Amino acid sequence: MMKGKNDRSIRGFSRLSKQEKLNWVCENFFGDSESAQETFEMFHLSDPDVQNIFDGFSENTISNHILPYGVAPNFLINNKTYCIPMVIEESSVVAAASSASKFWAQRGGFQYEIKDVEKIGQIHFFWSGDPDSLKQLFNSELKSDLNHHIAPFVKNMEKRGGGVREIMLTDKTEELDNYYQLVLTFDTCDSMGANFINTILEECLKRLKWLFANREDLKNGDQPEFLMAILSNYTPDCLVRAWVECSVDSLHHPQSSLTAAEFADRFHKAVKIAQLDKYRAVTHNKGVFNGLDAVVLATGNDFRAVESCGHAFAARSGRYQSLTDCSVENGVFKFSLDIPLAIGTVGGLTCLHPLAKRSLEMLGNPGARELMGIAACTGLAQNFAAIRSLITTGIQYGHMKMHLENILNHLNASPEESEKAALYFESRIISFNSVRNFLENVRCARPVK
Repeated sequence: MMKGKNDRSIRGFSRLSKQEKLNWVCENFFGDSESAQETFEMFHLSDPDVQNIFDGFSENTISNHILPYGVAPNFLINNKTYCIPMVIEESSVVAAASSASKFWAQRGGFQYEIKDVEKIGQIHFFWSGDPDSLKQLFNSELKSDLNHHIAPFVKNMEKRGGGVREIMLTDKTEELDNYYQLVLTFDTCDSMGANFINTILEECLKRLKWLFANREDLKNGDQPEFLMAILSNYTPDCLVRAWVECSVDSLHHPQSSLTAAEFADRFHKAVKIAQLDKYRAVTHNKGVFNGLDAVVLATGNDFRAVESCGHAFAARSGRYQSLTDCSVENGVFKFSLDIPLAIGTVGGLTCLHPLAKRSLEMLGNPGARELMGIAACTGLAQNFAAIRSLITTGIQYGHMKMHLENILNHLNASPEESEKAALYFESRIISFNSVRNFLENVRCARPVK
C-alpha cells in the first residue's frame, strides 16, 4: 500500500548520518530519487574538512545552497577605494551598485560617520511589590552587586575597549501589570557580540535569582518571576550615517534627456514620496537592503538581524518610512542614509567561513566600524541607482537587460542564439515570452541539415 503524505514522518532524524538523511529525503519526497540525490550531492565540497565546517553552521544538513559571489569595484568611501564583495542572486543589483560607485567616484565619492556602536540586552521579569522599593534596592545594592558578579566575564572585552556600559531598571508596569526590565547596554568592539551579550545577561539573571532566593531580607518578600534574558536586535544607537553630495550642476549625465536640475527635482520628490507613503517606502527600503544585505552575507554577518533592526528603525516615528533622505539646497544635492548596523569582523562565521574571511581581506581587514560604513555606503549606492532608474528609463529597462541571460539559459540558448538575442533586444521590451518566441523563430529559420 502506498504511504499517504502524512505518513512520511521519521523519529531520530538528527541522529542519522548525513548520507542517511539525504537518502531518506530523496526517497520520500522526490519522484526521481536518484536524480534528486545527484543534484544535492553536486553541491558537496570536494574538501571534506571544509565541508565539515559548512555542515557545522546549521543542523540536519544534506547539501550546500550556492549563491553568486560578485564584486563591485571603484567604490570611493571616505577617500579610500574599495572593491566590495556582494553575495546576491540578482545580477542587476551588483551592476547597479557598480554603476553608482563609478558615478559618485567622479563626484567626491561616498562618506560615512559612525554615530555610536551601543547594543542592548534585556532581562524581562514580573514583580508585584512596591515599585519604589525595587528601584531603591536596585540603586543601592543590586546594580553594584551585578557589576561585581559579571566582572570576570567582561574582563577580556574591556581589555579590547568594550564591555558593559550601563545597567538600568525600567518600569513597564503601566504597559503590562507588574512588568519590569533590566536593560544592559554594551560595546562589543569588532564582534557582533550576540554570544557575549547573552552570556552576560544570563549571568545577571542567575545572580538575581540567587539573591532573591538566598538573602534573608529578600527571600521572604515578594519574589520576582524572571521570564527571560536575551539581547535585542533593535540597536538604534549602533548607528551609521552615509551620504553623497555634489553641486546640482554636476548631476547631469550625457545619456539622460533630463537636465541636472530636473534630475535633482525628480529624485528629491521620489525620496519624499517614500517618506510619506508606506507602500512605496517598503520597496524603497528594499532597494537599500539589496546592496547592504549582499555585503552582510559576503562577510558572514547576520542579515536577518540587520533587516529586522533596519525596518524597526524605519518605523521609529510611528509610521514606516524611507531610511534615506534627500535635500536640494543652495545648488547642492545631498542624498543620505541613517541606519543601525550591528555587525562584526571577528567571531562567528567571519572567522570560520572561508569566503567571509576572504571578503574581509578584500576590504582591507576592516574593524566593525569601518565595515558598518562600507555596508551603509553600498546600500546607499544601490538605493541611488534604483531611484535613478525609476525616474529616468524605468526600473525594468536595466533589470530585464540583466535578466535576459537568465532567460536564455533557462531556454537552453546556444552561444550563437544568445548573441543574436542580445542584439535583437537591445532596443526592445524583454519578457520570457518574447525571448522564447524570438528563439523559436531563429530555430525555425535555421537551415535543415
